[in-house]
Amino acid sequence: MAKSKQAPVRKQRGAPAPPPKPRKKRDVHAEGHKRKFLVVVDETPECESALAFAASRTQRTHGQLALLYVIEPGVEFQHWLGIEEVAREEGLNKAKAVFRMFGRKLKAMGFETLVPEEIVREGIKAEEITKLIEEDHDIGVLVLGASKDPSGPGPLVTTLAAGRTLGTFPVPITVVPGHLAIDEILALA
Repeated sequence: MAKSKQAPVRKQRGAPAPPPKPRKKRDVHAEGHKRKFLVVVDETPECESALAFAASRTQRTHGQLALLYVIEPGVEFQHWLGIEEVAREEGLNKAKAVFRMFGRKLKAMGFETLVPEEIVREGIKAEEITKLIEEDHDIGVLVLGASKDPSGPGPLVTTLAAGRTLGTFPVPITVVPGHLAIDEILALA
């Protein structure tokens, strides 16, 4: 008498994961829309590499350049409303200064006619980037600059481009190597 093989019994650990929420289709190629290249700006040197690449791609593809500055919360001031307001105002002033600096850099790179959209958000940087991309369906590419520091590509690249969310991130991420000179980046873009 032949014994029939039974399928092994699988043990379930808790409830099954909920299905991923459906994503709305991006509008980057719809009439009246332009694909936006999003660059997160701050005072790190790798931002200039990301800016050069994104500006060149924007110009070549007739897209739109969007610059995002995130004012990160100071946990130590959250209990002091007056100090928190002063810190917020300082953050906005710093954002304006960074946008002016990157505007000058764009002109120096030869992108005089390119007028970027300037966006300021408050919160944790990686979370605000993801929220903005989810909200703005014209954003088609996130461009990040990698640090040339031997300790790693930088916290943002590590979190977004190499982290757990990479497989489910809503748009492609372009990482520009930090060791490339601006003229090399422009030739590649």
